[in-house]
Amino acid sequence: MPKNLLTPQELADELGVKISTVYHWSHIGYIPIVKLGNLLRFRRSSVEKWIEKKEKKGGRRAVEIL
Repeated sequence: MPKNLLTPQELADELGVKISTVYHWSHIGYIPIVKLGNLLRFRRSSVEKWIEKKEKKGGRRAVEIL
């Protein structure tokens, strides 16, 4: 298998989530997938871009100094 395609288990391990979470995300279209027949795979570059889109800058909250 090409190194740029991840299995659901490999992706779950890399993201630190349960494999059921990966399957759920793929089922609802939350994460980009590659379907190869009945096989579900994830292109590493697409997942990295997806993560970058999910990244948010920390907000600065106004703090009252007494």
